[in-house]
Amino acid sequence: MSVINKIRERSGLAVGIIAVSLILFIVGGDLLGGRSLLFGGNQQEVGEIAGQSIDYQEFNAKVDELRAQFEQQSGRAPVDQDLVQIREQAWNQLLFEIAYQKEFDKLGLQVTSEELVDMVQGNNISPAVRQAFTNPQTGVFDKSSIISYLKGLKNLPAQQQAAWAGFEKNLASDRLREKYEGLMRLSVFATTAEAQKEYQAQNSKANVKFLFVPYYTINDTTVKVTDSQLEDYLSKHKDEYPGSDSRSIQYVTFSVAPSKEDSSALYTQIKSLARGLGAATNDSTFAQQNSDVRVPLYLTAGEMPEQLRAAIPTFAPGGIYGPFREGNTYFIYKYGGTKRDTNFTARASHILIQTKGLADSAKADARRRAEGILKQIQGGASFEALAQTNSDDGSRSVGGDLGYFKNNGQMVKPFETAVFGATSAGLIPRLVETEFGYHIINVTQPKTNVLYRIAAIGKAITPSQTTRDEALRKADQFASDVHTKEEFDAKVKEDKSLVVATADRIPEGANQINALTGSEVRQIVRWAFNDKTDINTVSEPFEVGDQYVIAVLTNKTSKDKVSINDFRNELTAKVRNELKGEQIISKLGNASGTLESISQKYGAGALVETVEDVNLATGFLRSAGVDPVALGKAFGLKPGKRTKPFAGEGGVLIMEAVSLTPAPAIADYALYKTQIQQNNTQRVGFYINEAIKDAAKVEDRRAKFY
Repeated sequence: MSVINKIRERSGLAVGIIAVSLILFIVGGDLLGGRSLLFGGNQQEVGEIAGQSIDYQEFNAKVDELRAQFEQQSGRAPVDQDLVQIREQAWNQLLFEIAYQKEFDKLGLQVTSEELVDMVQGNNISPAVRQAFTNPQTGVFDKSSIISYLKGLKNLPAQQQAAWAGFEKNLASDRLREKYEGLMRLSVFATTAEAQKEYQAQNSKANVKFLFVPYYTINDTTVKVTDSQLEDYLSKHKDEYPGSDSRSIQYVTFSVAPSKEDSSALYTQIKSLARGLGAATNDSTFAQQNSDVRVPLYLTAGEMPEQLRAAIPTFAPGGIYGPFREGNTYFIYKYGGTKRDTNFTARASHILIQTKGLADSAKADARRRAEGILKQIQGGASFEALAQTNSDDGSRSVGGDLGYFKNNGQMVKPFETAVFGATSAGLIPRLVETEFGYHIINVTQPKTNVLYRIAAIGKAITPSQTTRDEALRKADQFASDVHTKEEFDAKVKEDKSLVVATADRIPEGANQINALTGSEVRQIVRWAFNDKTDINTVSEPFEVGDQYVIAVLTNKTSKDKVSINDFRNELTAKVRNELKGEQIISKLGNASGTLESISQKYGAGALVETVEDVNLATGFLRSAGVDPVALGKAFGLKPGKRTKPFAGEGGVLIMEAVSLTPAPAIADYALYKTQIQQNNTQRVGFYINEAIKDAAKVEDRRAKFY
C-alpha cells in the first residue's frame, strides 16, 4: 500500500518528466543543436544584416523564388553553377532590401507606381523591358507587344504571373539603386590642384640614369629571417595584412582516368558505329543518336579539326574518315558533298607594328620600321621568325598566325578588306594600316566559301566501373595508412606517382580549390572549416569529378586575430628583401665616381641603365620595373645630381637625373579634371556596396549550409 501511495505522490512529477521528454524529442534538434536557441544561438541562422537575423527558411524561400524565375526564363532546371549564382543573387537581394533600403529611406528615395508604369509601357521604357520584348528574329522592339502581354497577364498561369511580379519588383529595385548611385556620383569632384598634379605627372619628362642591384642577386639561403623580425614587420604594416577566416590545405588526387582497356573497348565500339554510319540512309540522324558530342552538319575547312582537314583532298561522297582521337574523344566522319556559304573564310598571319596612342613623330618611325620588315620578307627573310621578334601582339608566339576567320566583322575593316581582296595565298606587298597600327600580312589560305557536309560521331573515353573501383581502392588504402601530416608526407615521398598540391587561405564560401571545380568541392571546404577538424588532420577520400581527393589541413586563420603564420611567405619575402637591401647599401658604402665605376667596384649583380622620356604617371625603369619611390626621387633631383643608395621595390638603386623637361604651361585643366572624375565615378558602385556592407556589419554564414 505504501508503494502505491508513493507512486501517487510522484505521479505529477512523472507526467512532467514525460511531457518535457516529448517536447525535447520533438524540437530537441532546434533547442540543443550546435548553436542552441535555448542558450541564445540559432543553428538555422544563415547570416545577419544590419542587426537583422536571416534564418535558413527565409533565405531558402528567396532562393526558391529566384529558382522558379530562372526555370521560367530559361526553360530548364538550374545546374550546380546556376544554383551558386542564384544563392548569390538571393543574398544580394536581402542585402538590398535591408541595408540599402535604410539608406533610401533616410533620403526619401522611392519609385512611384506612375514611374513604374512609365518604365514598363510609357515614354522611358527600362532597358530590361526592351531586351525582354525585342523580337529575336528582327531585333526590333515593339511597345505594343508589352501592352498586349499585360492585358492577357491575368489569364496566364499563376507561376508566370508571379514571375512578372518579381520582374517588376527588380525593375523598381534597380531604379532605386540608380537614383542612389546617381546622387553619389554627383558628389565626385576633382579640384584644379588635383588636375594640375595629374597633368604634371603625365607630361613632365625626365631622362634618368641609375645603378640597380636586384635583391635576387643575393641567395635567399644566405639571409636568415627570424619570427621576431616577422612579428615586428607585421606590427608596423597591419593595414596591409587584414585578417580573414580561411583554411590552408595540401592534397593528393587519385585520378579515375580511362585505362588502356577502356580506350581499346571504345575503339572497337566506334569502328562498329563507323560501319553503321556508312550504311545509314539518314546519316545525320544516326550521328545525332549515337554521338556524345554535337557537331554541326556543315563545316568550313577552318572549323574542322586538323586531322579531318588534312583528309580533304581524299574526300569522296559517302566516305568514312577516322577514327581520329582528340583528347579523350574518338571521332568518325562521313562526307556528304559541299555547298556554298554566304560568308567567305580565310587564314592569314600578320606582323603588327603598333601605333595606337603614339604621337605623329613616333607613328612615322613605326611606319619606317614596318616598311623595313616588309622589305626583309620580300628579300627572302622568314615571316614567322620576324613575327616572333617584331610583332606587337600575342600572335608573335605562333609566328603571327591568326588562324581561320570569316569576312563578317571578326577583323577590323581595312585588315579584312586586304585579306579577302587577295585572290591567292602569299605576302600582301604593302602595309595595311588600321586603328591598331601597321600590319604586314601573309595570306596562308585564300578565301573560300565552300561548306562541307559532315555527319560526325564523337564518343568520349570514359572510365569503366572496374577502373573507378581501382582508383577508389588506392585512395582508401592511402587514407587508411595516413592519419597525420607526418604520415601524409612520408607516404607521398614513398609513392613517386603522387603529386602534392597546396591551396592557401581558402575562404569559407569557396567553390573552387586550384583546378578542383564543381559542387563536390564544397564538401572539402566544409570539412576544412569544421570545428572538429584540427590542423594536421587528414581527410577521408572526397570524390571530385573524375578523381578522389585526400587532403590534410595545414593552417587556420581568423579575421579577428592575425598571426605571422597567416602571411608567413609574404612577410618572409618582405623582411628578407629589407635585410638584403641593408647588405647591398652597406657594401656600396659612400659611393663616389661615375655610376659605371661604382658598379664595377660593387661587382657581379650591379647594373647601370638609362631611361629616356620617363614620366611619373606610367614610368617604367627597365630592369627595375615600376618603382614609384625611385621615380619620385628622380623627379626631385636637379639635372646632374644623384641620390644616395636606397632600397626600392626590386632592389637597391642610385638615381641620377640627366635632364628634366617640365610639362608646358597650359591655361585649362578641364580635360584632366574630367579624367579624374571619370576614373573615380566608375568605382562609385563598388565603393557604395562596400561601405553599406561595412556599416550594416554583414555576417555571411551561408557556407555552413551550402
